[in-house]
Amino acid sequence: MATNTSQEFDAVIAVCKSLFLKKTKDYGTAWRILRPASITDQIFIKAQRIRTLEEKKVSKVGEDITSEYIGIINYCVIAMMQLDLSEHDPLEMELKAVEAAYDTKVNETKELMFNKNHDYGEAWRDMRISSLTDLILMKIFRVKQIEDNLGQTLASEGVSANYQDMLNYAVFALIKLGVQ
Repeated sequence: MATNTSQEFDAVIAVCKSLFLKKTKDYGTAWRILRPASITDQIFIKAQRIRTLEEKKVSKVGEDITSEYIGIINYCVIAMMQLDLSEHDPLEMELKAVEAAYDTKVNETKELMFNKNHDYGEAWRDMRISSLTDLILMKIFRVKQIEDNLGQTLASEGVSANYQDMLNYAVFALIKLGVQ
């Protein structure tokens, strides 16, 4: 079966971005108030819910894992945007500026994905979705540790790269789930 990772990636991101922009129109940029650790915790909640649903096979809230992966992607983008902003930047941002920042972060992350896919030969295609969930959770724990260390690292790539990896793992999961 022929695959086109770029088109599949773009289709998943289009779904995520559409929801993100609609919520931005509804709520503005209320997410600007969140500190980095709070965003990490939001991603953790979503990933933990996915893992629980994968294990229990029952949802009492009625939302499936697809919406949680979309949330992970959008919170990763929020986290990366927040890292570029300071507490002195305005809380409310223009929709066009938010959209441009969203696109920039996604494009940087897609480029990283292609570089890694080159080296790993798209191994994610043979992985289980549950393994992608576990990798996201592992990355969250790494980010939490870096945050607890006040951003100081000795040998790791830092929080932004971990957010990019989580975003890419969530995109892979949505591709495997058939989201387009």
